[in-house]
Amino acid sequence: MPTYDDALEEYLRETFAIEDDVLTTIRENIAARGLPHISINPEDGRFLEFIVAASGARLALEIGTLGGYSGTWIARGLSDDGRLITIEVNPEHASVAASNFRLAGLAERVDIRVGDAHQLLPELKTEGPFDFIFIDAEKMGYPAYLEWALENLQPGGIVAGHNAFGHGAIVDAADTRERTEALRAFNRRLAEDPLMVSLIFPAGDGMAVAVRRK
Repeated sequence: MPTYDDALEEYLRETFAIEDDVLTTIRENIAARGLPHISINPEDGRFLEFIVAASGARLALEIGTLGGYSGTWIARGLSDDGRLITIEVNPEHASVAASNFRLAGLAERVDIRVGDAHQLLPELKTEGPFDFIFIDAEKMGYPAYLEWALENLQPGGIVAGHNAFGHGAIVDAADTRERTEALRAFNRRLAEDPLMVSLIFPAGDGMAVAVRRK
């Protein structure tokens, strides 16, 4: 029987995912600038940093920058010569993220691309393949983003997608909204691909993760 609850979530944060002053300030900056309150949780960030570091990733891609909170966790996990390309459709959000990356001392390692990811991704083919790809943008686009990611992921590379549980909607048979169906398709695609070893890290709203077989 599952035991993960709010108390264990707090334990996880306090034990393994404590925000330092920089991350706390970044989160506060995002709220102060009026950006949506949809950044990943600290334990999600620590998990991303962990898998990036464990994989030895040098080139990472993030689809959905928002204010740079998740990107900071990812960039911290990269190898010393690593680089993160992050895509943000909203110029104001990208400006906030740029300030936060400077605050974190990561401005030289993070390249923010402003525009619609569906239009920018084809241009990034020549810059890959990527060692790590994180998807956290509009949910209807997840299946398309995943197909691109699977085509542009290095053998041994990792792809991750936030909100894999859809706030519980994916197991509600009555929920047939487009975003919910998109998340179901995303999860199935990862689970059924014989070239990938995949699972959902069940903390928070679920982080789908898959590594490409070498």
